[in-house]
Amino acid sequence: MNFPLTGEPLALDLLNTRTAEGDLVADAAGLAAWLAEQAGRLTPVGEVGAAEVAAVQAVREAARAALDAVRGGDRPPADALRALNEALAGAPAHRELAWTEEAGVTASPHRTATPARRLAAELAEAVAELLTDSRVTSVRACEAEDCVLVFLPVHPRRRWCVASACGNRVRVARYYARRKGL
Repeated sequence: MNFPLTGEPLALDLLNTRTAEGDLVADAAGLAAWLAEQAGRLTPVGEVGAAEVAAVQAVREAARAALDAVRGGDRPPADALRALNEALAGAPAHRELAWTEEAGVTASPHRTATPARRLAAELAEAVAELLTDSRVTSVRACEAEDCVLVFLPVHPRRRWCVASACGNRVRVARYYARRKGL
């Protein structure tokens, strides 16, 4: 499966699983593929099933509503915050200490819950980090007409999610419109 935009903050990568073409994590296979793309950013889930798909979709929909409001300087919907808080509370994290010869003492986050609740909590945590980040108002929607993806620009002039895809389509359309008008 091809995901059009990855490498953004995890919360935005999650939101970008709903594209103009549809829901890329609508089933277990799609979610498993997306989780593989996010390797190293989330705790491995193991077998992906309907519970994990439902959990991820619930967090994504709450995140979309909250981010849309916060980007516009508005108060996020109470039900979106409630859903995110429930996901966070469903698998609280604690740090677990371990010893390795290479690094010495390490402390890594650990969550005890079902894989679906753990995944929802990790994603809700990523959403909470984004919503409380001072750069949240800089999150932009792609300017291409047929694109619904969002991104956090590192350059203030960035206009498209992927310049080689959406940006190129816009430039080609503009070129043809100019040529047609001659």
